[in-house]
Amino acid sequence: MRQAISLMSSLPALLSENRASVPRCLPPQVWYGQPRIPSSLEPAIGGIVKFQRMQDIYPNSPARFNILYMVSSQPPRGAVALARLARRKGAKVVWNQDGVAYPAWHGPGWQQANRPMARLIRHADYVFYQSQFCKDSADRYLGARSKPWDILYNAVDTTRFTPATADRTTEELVLLLGGTQYQWYRVASAIEVLARVVKTRPATRLLITGRLTWTPDEALALEAVKRLAQERQVLDRLTLVGPYTQVEAPDIFRRAHILLHTKYNDPSPGLVIEAMACGLPVVYSCSGGVPEIVGQDAGVGVPAELSWEQDIPPDPNVMAEAVVAVASRLSEYSRAARERAVSNFDLDAWLLRHQQAFEELLT
Repeated sequence: MRQAISLMSSLPALLSENRASVPRCLPPQVWYGQPRIPSSLEPAIGGIVKFQRMQDIYPNSPARFNILYMVSSQPPRGAVALARLARRKGAKVVWNQDGVAYPAWHGPGWQQANRPMARLIRHADYVFYQSQFCKDSADRYLGARSKPWDILYNAVDTTRFTPATADRTTEELVLLLGGTQYQWYRVASAIEVLARVVKTRPATRLLITGRLTWTPDEALALEAVKRLAQERQVLDRLTLVGPYTQVEAPDIFRRAHILLHTKYNDPSPGLVIEAMACGLPVVYSCSGGVPEIVGQDAGVGVPAELSWEQDIPPDPNVMAEAVVAVASRLSEYSRAARERAVSNFDLDAWLLRHQQAFEELLT
C-alpha cells in the first residue's frame, strides 16, 4: 500500500495538504485516475474507450475534481489508494465493474487479482455493473454490495457507428473476429468455423483484428495462425487487419456481414454493441453477458454450459451452422441488430445515466 501511495505522490490534486477540499457542488468534475486519456485517433481498449466517449461532457480533470471514476477493465495503478485519498479530499468514488478474475480465465493468482476490485466494490459510493452477468460474477467472487448500484450496459454512438450505406452483395460472405486477440482459442475457433462455412459457402472470408497477444512473441502467434489456416486450407480466405482506433472502427465493421464472437463468458463486450450498431448480426458463444446484449433477434448463440474452472470454446460445427443460418436471412438479422443497438445501447442515454448518478452523489 505504501508503494501505491508513493506512486501517486506526483498528483497534487490528491496529496497537497494546502489545497482546499475538492468541489462538492454541481457541475460534476471528473477524473478517471489517468494522467491523460488518448484521443479517438489513438488505439484504445477496454475502459479507456469509455473515457474517450465521455470527454466532450466530462473532460479528464486530475487537478480538481469531485468525482473519481474508474473502470475495472483498465484501472489506474494504485486504484484502492487513489479511492481512499480522493474520499479524504471529499470526492465521490464511482466504480464501473466489468468481469472478475476466476480460475479458467485468469489461472493461478486469481484470488489476489480480485482483492483490489473487492475493496472498491465494497467502499465505492456508487457501482455500475456492465451486465447482469457482471453483477452475478462480482457477487460470487468479490462479494455482494449493499450500497447503491445499477446495471448499465456499454454504449455506442449510433450516429457514427452506422451500417454501410451502399447495398452490398452477400455472394462473398465476410465474417469478422474483432477486438484484441489475447486468447488462442478465440482465433483457432474462428478459423475452424471458417473452414466449415466454406464447405457450404466457398466465397467466405474472415477478418481478424487487433494484436495477437496470447504469447509474448507476436511473430510466433502469427505463425500459429497461419499454420492452422494452412492446415484447414483457408489461408487465402483470411485477412489480419491489426490494431485500429475508434475513428477507424466503423469502417472495419462495414467491411463485414457477421460478427463472429468466439469468446467464452465475455462479461459485457462493447465490441458486440458497436458491431450491432453497424448492422452486423452476431454469432456467439451463448455465455457471459453476450446473450443479454444480443437478445432474441440480433443473432444466434451457440449453447455453452457455465463453468468457472475452464474456458469452453464454442463447437465449430454448431457455430458454422449458425453462421449459414444467419447468412440466409441476413437482411432481417442486420435490421434487428441495428434497431436493438439504437433502442438499448445509444451513447446519449448512457451519458445521461452517468449525469444522473454523478449529480445524485453530489447533492
